[in-house]
Amino acid sequence: MKQKINHLKNSKIKWLFIAFLAIYGTNYAQDTSVSKNAGVLSFDTSEIDYGTINQNADGERTFKFTNTGDAPIVITQVQTSCGCTVPSYSKTPILSGESSEIKVKYATNRIGAFKKTITVISNASEPTKILYIKGTVLSPAN
Repeated sequence: MKQKINHLKNSKIKWLFIAFLAIYGTNYAQDTSVSKNAGVLSFDTSEIDYGTINQNADGERTFKFTNTGDAPIVITQVQTSCGCTVPSYSKTPILSGESSEIKVKYATNRIGAFKKTITVISNASEPTKILYIKGTVLSPAN
């Protein structure tokens, strides 16, 4: 009798687990999928090379892109790998076919080689896009 009760409990647990997966697994898949009609961030380049620049030179550069998809794109956040890189971007939707830009300003008071990432988070077909900047800042001549 005890074995039959354990078998019934195990059977109920299995069915509850299957029901959980059927309900929440489907919802999860829907929540994380991207619409076929999503916007597409098409960047001119994903990396900007500052080359060799002088200390305190202009550290601002621009990543240009176009929405080549079928729906508006809203950039919700732009994160950088270091406080030495400050992004600025439009908070308004970028309609299909429109172009825009993300400006980044690197603190060129820091001497030496650098390679930093800029992470763009949006509702585009690729929700997270990583961009790169790199270069070398020279110390002033003595």
